[in-house]
Order: sequence, then C-alpha cells, then structure tokens
Amino acid sequence: MAMIRKMTIEDYEEVYALWKSIRGFVMRSLDDSREGVERFLNRNPGTSVVAVEEGRIIGAILCGHDGRRGCLYHVCVHEDFRRHGIGKEMVVHCMKELQKQQINKVSLIAFTRNDLGNAFWNTIGWTKRDDLNYYDFTLNEENITTFNSAT
Repeated sequence: MAMIRKMTIEDYEEVYALWKSIRGFVMRSLDDSREGVERFLNRNPGTSVVAVEEGRIIGAILCGHDGRRGCLYHVCVHEDFRRHGIGKEMVVHCMKELQKQQINKVSLIAFTRNDLGNAFWNTIGWTKRDDLNYYDFTLNEENITTFNSAT
C-alpha cells in the first residue's frame, strides 16, 4: 500500500517526471517549474502530498489555499497504480490539512476532455458547478497594458 506524505521541493524531479508521464496532463512553464512549485510549497506548507510505493513517487497533489478556499492542482496517480484508492487517500489527506488551517471548502479544475478525472470526481461526491464560468489572465506587461487601456 502506498504511503502518503507531505510533498517537499526535493520531490520535484520525480513529481515532474510523473506529471510528464500522464496522458493529457497540461503543465505551464513558469508555474510548474522548480521555482514555481517551490514558491507554491512555501506559500502552502504541509498541504501538498505525494504517494510513495517501494521508494517511488506514484501520485501527487499540489494543494493550497487563499485563506478562504482550498484548491487542488495536478491531482494524479501513475496509470499502473490507479483504482486502488490512492487518489482518494491523497485527497482526504489534503482535506484534513486544509481543515486544520480552518479552510471549509475546497475546489479543483478538471479539463472537460479529462474523462477519467471527471468520472473520478463525480463518483466520489464532488459537485460539478454549472453556475459559474472560470476565467484566467496571464500576467505579463503586454497583457496588463492592453487590459488597462481597454474601454
């Protein structure tokens, strides 16, 4: 059985390799760089986890919060270890850590084309929200200037 433990920056290379091995997994160069993940882990100490079996990282979740709501990012389990409860065990670990920090709600984003992930979240009681739209904005000088000058 996999051991679930706190993720550290020393896990980065192995976690990154896991991410790269997952079909359809999307990474962003800045946020998912070693520096970006280290910044995230420092901002959210103790909430991100890895699943380890026989000394090998087979699952990972980046988990953090903004003081009001938690969010799970990059929830993944190596294909060879799926359907053994590892993903659920990691999620529960993250939930308990968020509760310790007085966070009462957690969310995540799953791409619509991620059939396996969406089936997982739907079958374990998460609510798919149809009442809101998700927006993002890439922060760079050109985009900020364009946004600022828009009428």
